[in-house]
Amino acid sequence: MITVIGSLKGGSGKSTMTFNMAVWLAMAEQKITVLDLDPQATLTDVTEVRYEEAYQPIIEVLDKSVLSGNLKRRKGHILIDVGTADMESMKQAIALANRIIVPVQPSQADVWSTQRFLQIIDNIFGKKKKPEILAFINRADTHHAVRESDETAAALVALPSIKLIKRRLHQRTAYRRSFSEGRAVFELDQRSKASQEFIALAAVLYPSLLKNLIK
Repeated sequence: MITVIGSLKGGSGKSTMTFNMAVWLAMAEQKITVLDLDPQATLTDVTEVRYEEAYQPIIEVLDKSVLSGNLKRRKGHILIDVGTADMESMKQAIALANRIIVPVQPSQADVWSTQRFLQIIDNIFGKKKKPEILAFINRADTHHAVRESDETAAALVALPSIKLIKRRLHQRTAYRRSFSEGRAVFELDQRSKASQEFIALAAVLYPSLLKNLIK
């Protein structure tokens, strides 16, 4: 299955999500292919840190040279991190996707950006069947008195062609620390809030895999 992690907003957490998901799948002994199509190459940078520190499993990241129709023939899970600095590659990836995951930060600007992203997807597929499009709140508020995450969630529910995942990733230093060290949040501390909420999100995205792991 080809999963594209994308949005039109820079700094929305696409690379962080892709990296953690890649490590999680690899640790579950799944065959994975990871592509970094963002010219900023943040995902490539963090996997290089992981390689230099000799953390296992090693995550190999490929570039857009493998982005073609043959990608669909690869077995296992394919994760693609896209960036708007290379719109052509982003559109190519979207056209191949089985599903698209959109991290959305809690702000009205991010909701507007998501609307424009959905329009791009509509233009790519036209009348053809679109891939499944899932959104989740990333860097959500941690204080109960701040309601912006809930307001953003309500706005996303009202958008067409997109399904909101109720599980959220919150604004936590653990994500920044793990990224700088080349490790996933659940490798730093399995009992941390960041680890628990990421595993909960992964369980929603890969429910059948989690059942197999429990067995």
